[in-house]
Amino acid sequence: MNVRLYVLQRATAALMVPLIAIHLVTILYAIGGGLSAKEVLARTQGSLGWGLFYGLFVLAASVHAAIGVRSVLAEWSPMRGRSLDIFMWVFGAVLMVLGLRAVVAVVM
Repeated sequence: MNVRLYVLQRATAALMVPLIAIHLVTILYAIGGGLSAKEVLARTQGSLGWGLFYGLFVLAASVHAAIGVRSVLAEWSPMRGRSLDIFMWVFGAVLMVLGLRAVVAVVM
């Protein structure tokens, strides 16, 4: 399972690189254009594109973070085996749910 997690973490990292770049460019564009938070939210309301973009971002980040936290816990805590895997899945699911709720709140 560790090889799969390694590959999955690297794949999510590779996916997040362009997503982060687009996110940062968008922020700089909005700030440079003098847009307020209210104006930014008005532009994202009802946008399927932004919903899909940030939904994908949340999915990739939550998987990536959960695997990373698992690695840190495996190295620095007494947690091992099944409990470590369960923690990873629960942590990733919580991040995913919270992130997707934020996406829905911004886009809907």
